Amino acid sequence: MSDTDLQAAAAESVKPYPSAAAGWFLVVMLTVGYIFSFVDRYILGLLIEPIKAEFDLSDRSIGWLLSAFTLVYGFVGIFMGWLVDRGKRLWIVSIGVALWSLATVATGMAKNFVQLFTARMGVGIGEATLSPATFSMIGDSFPTEKRGKPIAFYSAALPIGAGLASLLSGAVIAWTASSGNQSLPFFGELSPWRYTMIIVGLPGLLLALIFLLMKEPARRPAAASSDVISGSGFTDALRYLWDNKALYIGFVLVICAMTAIAYSQGFLAPTFERTWGWSPQKYAYVNGIALLLIGPLNMMIMGSISDWWTKKGVKDASLHILYIGFFIMIPSGVIPLFMPTAELAFALLCINTIGIGIVSAIGVTSLLVITPAQIRGQVVALYYLAISWFGSLGPIAVGELSSGVFGEDNLRYAVAAVPVIFAIAPLLMMPLTKRLYREQMDRLGVTTE
Repeated sequence: MSDTDLQAAAAESVKPYPSAAAGWFLVVMLTVGYIFSFVDRYILGLLIEPIKAEFDLSDRSIGWLLSAFTLVYGFVGIFMGWLVDRGKRLWIVSIGVALWSLATVATGMAKNFVQLFTARMGVGIGEATLSPATFSMIGDSFPTEKRGKPIAFYSAALPIGAGLASLLSGAVIAWTASSGNQSLPFFGELSPWRYTMIIVGLPGLLLALIFLLMKEPARRPAAASSDVISGSGFTDALRYLWDNKALYIGFVLVICAMTAIAYSQGFLAPTFERTWGWSPQKYAYVNGIALLLIGPLNMMIMGSISDWWTKKGVKDASLHILYIGFFIMIPSGVIPLFMPTAELAFALLCINTIGIGIVSAIGVTSLLVITPAQIRGQVVALYYLAISWFGSLGPIAVGELSSGVFGEDNLRYAVAAVPVIFAIAPLLMMPLTKRLYREQMDRLGVTTE
């Protein structure tokens, strides 16, 4: 780098962050996008039984269908991370929103399992644009000690989206069940589950247009010293991760356990129906209300605690909170499936929602602490690749265990097995991960003031 380039970088480094109003407006709009994305992602799990009946599918096939999204989501995210570190991020988001919305509509028009699977992969491709771009822009909009709240706010879209998907699908299913098939212009007559997918997908096209008109924050220069990382290319990101592989493996496995549990819960609606006799509509309503009441508040509280602990000088505050979420999430994901009543089971699953929410809200906050700025987008993309691919194993494991081991009438046992299976490795690595995490904070010069 020339002296002129160095001087320019130094000048850039003293530029202030965008105003709080500008930063939060961006976060709010990206959160709206995340809500849309999660509605499109989550709603399929509430429509399992009619889809299974129409296409004569087994739980094993449904497990793979639920994983179609995640199998491609993380892989495409690698390229998106590279693009996010170089391209216009809000344009990337706009294209992604349009793509996943159209793919959701295509799900509702599918004629066979292959078309269903392909459409769900399309949803994954579109949604892979959002989070790498979001976290890159949040990193350019807020200093380290103020990122917990905006990241938690954005992450709160997960339970909001899931809750809205539950309520919306429950209302639509109940309405169409009483009214029969519905008709839409250009689409013709539709069965209830197809109608639900199409009316959920179409509004995203308007949101895609809005993102094209927004202004994104200026990129901030890298803060890491040359002895930690020397460049911003994909090979630099891979080299950095390889040099710190034990740290990143131990760290990411915690979030992998969360995604495996969360994605496997796409089977909860049929589990409640087969085990305790709850209709999909009843499960959707109760689940939607619970998610909207518990999820956002839980995530915002955890984000605030993370910021507060960091300011108080707790060196690895976000990692502490991540582990708290892990130890809430694992037992509360198993015990409810053995309860005698649906009401008791669901009440205990609300505790599981808290644990999953904590891990989801704090995971990226913890990741950004140990990741140099110039490779942030690519590392976030690789992070999502890892947690998505591991997460996809959750519903696949449920489907295989249900169809091949416990029997489909005992679906709850297959769901209960997932938290146990995926908790072992991160639990064993925790002491090493904690030590390496603190050491890496020192190497990167991360402070808590």
